[in-house]
Amino acid sequence: MLKHRSFHGFKTKPDKDFLKSRKPVLVNNDCHIVLAAPQQSMTGHFYKNADADELIFIHEGSGKLISQYGELDFAYGDYLMVPRGTIYQIEFSSTENRLFIVESFSPIRYPKKYLSKQGQLLEHSPYCERDIRCPKNLQTLDEKGDFLILTKKKGMMYGIHYLHHPFDVVGWDGYCYPYIFSIHDFEPITGRVHQPPPVHQTFEAHNFVVCSFVPRLFDYHPLAIPAPYNHSNIDSDEVIYYVDGDFMSRKNVVRGMITLHPAGIPHGPHPGAVNKSIGAKETKELAVMVDTFHPLQLTGEALNIEDDNYVMSWAE
Repeated sequence: MLKHRSFHGFKTKPDKDFLKSRKPVLVNNDCHIVLAAPQQSMTGHFYKNADADELIFIHEGSGKLISQYGELDFAYGDYLMVPRGTIYQIEFSSTENRLFIVESFSPIRYPKKYLSKQGQLLEHSPYCERDIRCPKNLQTLDEKGDFLILTKKKGMMYGIHYLHHPFDVVGWDGYCYPYIFSIHDFEPITGRVHQPPPVHQTFEAHNFVVCSFVPRLFDYHPLAIPAPYNHSNIDSDEVIYYVDGDFMSRKNVVRGMITLHPAGIPHGPHPGAVNKSIGAKETKELAVMVDTFHPLQLTGEALNIEDDNYVMSWAE
């Protein structure tokens, strides 16, 4: 059915196991959008996604990702980018963790429009190389034993056993490694009038992009209307994951909420939002958007957490 949809992400039930806690909610052939609420660190096994790059957004919780490249300390607001084929473990600092994960079946990259011909981030990019946190504290574990690597391939999980510890690496080189970029380090691009969503672009992959909505000043033309205009998506399905703050174009928004505005039908601010926005100077919103250029399908988990009345929220 072609209609606007909303899902309460925090209604996804927690699970002690990191892998079992991962629940796909919106999927197509290019990416899977996944919610997870793991309660315990990974112990007794390792994990490798042989299908997809993983972009793990940390909504709640903190901890450490350990791989053959070293360690990455993560916290609230971090995008944790893990290339496919990376063997890793995650240690959480608490039992309260909420993750928004995008599994991409193509490489996740910096947007081409931010890069020079030599691959460096240009000055107009909303972030730069110093904002990228790379692995550190490489530990070479020269151990023998029975090491289980749970490996995901074509959506199936396989148990692969290694005789030697998978983190027995003495050093590494190259440009394919896990890294972290914090949404708090994204520098928003503003203007005299409303700026279109591409100014918020943070990552790109084949047939989808990821954008970051962060606190920023509103349009500063004296006649500007800060609320975004009504529009109809033609090229993409629009998914927004609401993280924190006050979303002036929407009512009844809660943390962890997901909205899906599919291509083909118009959407825009809720009734009253346009007038309410007049004179506002800034927004404190924080959200992650995924625009997919092929339609997304709902999973059973999505139907379990859907707000069936969302489509009527535009009614006066």
